[in-house]
Amino acid sequence: VTRPGLGCRELVSRNLSKILPGLCHDITDWVESTRIKASQLLYTLLLHAEDHITQHMELLLRTLYQACLDEESDVVKNCVKAAELIGTFVSPKVSLRLITSAFGKTPKPSCIMVLTAVIRGSPKEILQPHLTDLGNTLSQAGVCQRSEEVFYMEQLLYCVQALIEVCQEDCKEISLQLMKVLVTIMAIPCSQHLKEKVEETMSSLAEAQQLDSFLYLYKQHIIQLMEWVSVSCDCWTCYSPEILQLDVIATHSGPGIGEALNNFILILKTCLQPNKDPQMRLKLFTVLSQLLQKASETVNSQGLFPSYLETVIKDILAPNLQWHAGRTAAAIRTTAVSCLWALIHCEMLSPKEMLEVKDGLMPQIIAAMDEDSKITRLLACRIVGVFLKVCGRQFDEDKFTNTYTEVLKRLDDASCDVRLAAAHTLTNWFKCLKDSDVKSAMESHIEFLYQELLIHLDDPDQNIQNAVLEVLKEGSILYPELLMREIEGVVHKHQTPVYCNQLLHHIQSAKESA
Repeated sequence: VTRPGLGCRELVSRNLSKILPGLCHDITDWVESTRIKASQLLYTLLLHAEDHITQHMELLLRTLYQACLDEESDVVKNCVKAAELIGTFVSPKVSLRLITSAFGKTPKPSCIMVLTAVIRGSPKEILQPHLTDLGNTLSQAGVCQRSEEVFYMEQLLYCVQALIEVCQEDCKEISLQLMKVLVTIMAIPCSQHLKEKVEETMSSLAEAQQLDSFLYLYKQHIIQLMEWVSVSCDCWTCYSPEILQLDVIATHSGPGIGEALNNFILILKTCLQPNKDPQMRLKLFTVLSQLLQKASETVNSQGLFPSYLETVIKDILAPNLQWHAGRTAAAIRTTAVSCLWALIHCEMLSPKEMLEVKDGLMPQIIAAMDEDSKITRLLACRIVGVFLKVCGRQFDEDKFTNTYTEVLKRLDDASCDVRLAAAHTLTNWFKCLKDSDVKSAMESHIEFLYQELLIHLDDPDQNIQNAVLEVLKEGSILYPELLMREIEGVVHKHQTPVYCNQLLHHIQSAKESA
């Protein structure tokens, strides 16, 4: 912009105090064209008045806060340009103090719009001494968590972007505060469309500090972020914004969360006690379940998660597997079972650790096979199968009996997937019993199991028939003569006797080869 002539500047500065009150009144006039003309004139006057506008700051800011919420985009555009001139001509010591003091009341989106424009208009070196105060103001809960309104969050994001663009590498000193603001924006449920913009802003902040990606920003601040979010974790409810912030920090920081396990596990241990808000526990379990599905890239990125396994299983998972009435309680049990399955599936739970926890977990997992949720029943069957495979040889007679009784019921399940998982678990049951000391004491149970399995061998579903055939082939090693007698007693009743004949052939072949 070409600087206006000295005479014009002098004329405006002498008469500004007479013109400005009337102009500020017109800028909020009910006639649209009047507001547009007044906003254009305001910009021109400020361009001429230069630093003489300092004495009129209170009136100017009051007017701009109101005008920036105008429905007419031209009015807003002109007012934003006028606010940029405030950044150029007025000392930040004055302008920022007045603007941030407005945040102490009820900050409006327009307050943040004006602040953003002032930052964009300010030279980098003049803004630098005020960066810490700006970062602290923006990251206050009363500012960044004041509203879930999308427009407010957008203005907050633009303000952070303006700071990064203007101050570049100087932003390093308020990097943590800016990360708090960005995490808060990303955590607002209704601002999901802003997620990409927030990631771009984080990347710009990382670039300004010569970091390769925003994941390094998380790595740099993960401990402070976890401490910030967990200050009041003992009092959280399902409506606490900190839960959504923790979700963002934990799931968006990638391998960074693996460096703050102490804080993270402590939060989970505190908030996932059975006496806490059920909806909140469900949200936190969902986060944990997500992380455990990619454990090596998240919670176990530093290889430290196994040292917290005892706490996770005994203090977090086991208490939440207990039965309580209600749909939310059932959903919590489902996510707790999912977390346990994720630990087993990614082989983080070693055979030695499984031996240690089997006594505490087996009764609850067996009970979970009777849940209403199909996914709970399916995962419970799979978990029991793995427990049998790893430590089934240490089971006593009662444990063998309880296990097969519940698993056998699942062969009548409404879900085909659960029935197949139950069949696979029974295969492991027979394998364990083959080498167990209680084999002879279990003969009557094995006879009953043969009879029940032969009924399922004539199932209408061919997949179930094949699965049960494999179970009986494995089980035939225990008491082949007994099984042959049972087959001969029912083969004529079967619609498809071919499976019975295959089983008889398998037993004969095994005998001959022995």
